[in-house]
Amino acid sequence: MRYELVIFDNDGVLVDSEPISNRLLAAYLTELGHPTSYEDSIRDYMGSAMHRIHDLVLERTGERLPADFDDVFHRRVFDAFERELRPVAGAVDVLGKLAADEVPYCVASSGSHERIRVGHRTTGLDRWFEDARIFSSQDVGKGKPAPDLFLYAAERMGVEPARCVVVEDSPLGVQAAVAAGMDVYGFTAMTPAAKLAGATQLFDDMGDLAGLLA
Repeated sequence: MRYELVIFDNDGVLVDSEPISNRLLAAYLTELGHPTSYEDSIRDYMGSAMHRIHDLVLERTGERLPADFDDVFHRRVFDAFERELRPVAGAVDVLGKLAADEVPYCVASSGSHERIRVGHRTTGLDRWFEDARIFSSQDVGKGKPAPDLFLYAAERMGVEPARCVVVEDSPLGVQAAVAAGMDVYGFTAMTPAAKLAGATQLFDDMGDLAGLLA
C-alpha cells in the first residue's frame, strides 16, 4: 500500500452509529423546542463535534442548549449503542488486512474518547484499537472541518500529512482532510457522492477499501 498511515473516521465508517445518533439527536433537539428532523440532523451535524451543535442552535435561535445537554444526549446514545450498534459491514476485514500487511492505522473522530470506546467495545472493534491509535476532537479543542484533528493524529503517529489517507463519510470530514493536505477516500454508503466533493476517491462498500488502498 502506498500510504504510510490510514486514518479512519469512526461514526459511519467503522461503527454503524450515524442512524442511531442522528435519530436521537433530532428527537432531543425537538424535545427542547428546536424542531429537527432526522434529515436535518444528518445535513447539519453529521461528522461534527458537539460544540457545533451548540454553536448552530445559538446562532439560529439565540438560545443556548441546557448545560447538561451533552451528558443527557450521550447517555441516550450509549444506551442505544448497547442495544443496536454494529460494526460497518467490511470494517473488520479491512482492519485485519491492514494489520496483516503492517500498515499503520488509527481513528480520528469528532466524537469524545468515551463515545469512541463505548462503540468499539460494543462492536468488538476494541481489539484493533489500543489507546495509542485513538484520537478525538477533545484532544485538539476544535472539530472538523478544521484540519487540527487529522494533523494531530498524523503527528502523534509520526507520519507526514502528505503520506496519510483519511477514510471519511461526511462533508465536514472531507473538508478537514483536504485542509490537512491529506488524500481522502469518501465512503458513500450514507452520504450522496455529490456531497463529498473534493475526495480523492469515492467508494460505497467498505469491503472494497483494502483493494483501493493497495
